[in-house]
Amino acid sequence: MNLKKLSSIIEKLLQAKRNKKMKISKEGLSLIKKFEGCELEAYKCAAGVWTIGYGSTKGVKEGDTHTQEEADKLLLHEMDEYEGYINEMVTTNLKQNQFDSLVSWVFNLGPANLKASTMLKVLNLGNLEGVPEQMKRWNKANGKTLDGLIRRRKAEALLFEGKEWQEV
Repeated sequence: MNLKKLSSIIEKLLQAKRNKKMKISKEGLSLIKKFEGCELEAYKCAAGVWTIGYGSTKGVKEGDTHTQEEADKLLLHEMDEYEGYINEMVTTNLKQNQFDSLVSWVFNLGPANLKASTMLKVLNLGNLEGVPEQMKRWNKANGKTLDGLIRRRKAEALLFEGKEWQEV
C-alpha cells in the first residue's frame, strides 16, 4: 500500500471519529449534580461568578430564580455545549466513563482551561493513564485550594479510570 492511500485511509478514520459525537450518560450527569448541587436562587460561587441551578453561569445575575424543572432543563441544554468541547478537542477514542468525567471537568472549569491544559495534551497523545493525575491538579479557585474541588477532581479521576467515585 502506498503512502498516499494509507494517508487517505487514516484521514477517513479520523473524520469518522470526529463525526461520532458522544453524549453524557446518566452517571456523568449524576456526578455533575452531586458536586454542583442545585441552587434555585442566584448566588456567587467560590470564583465570584453569579451562578444558578447546577452551576449555570451564562447570563445569570443577582436576584434570578428558577424552578427545579427549569434547573433540570437548563443543565441538559448546557450539556450539548460541554459535550461539544470534548468531542471537538479530544482526538483520542474514549470510553463512556472517560467522556463523562471530562464533560464534568470542562463544565466546572470551562473550555479555555481545557484547551490550555497539559491534561488535554496528555490525553491527545493517548496517555490515558496520565489523565487522572492531570485532572487532580485543577483544585483551586482564585488561587486557593478548595476541599470541594479536591473531592470533585478525585471523583472525576476515579470515573475516568472506571472506578467507583461515590466513595469520595
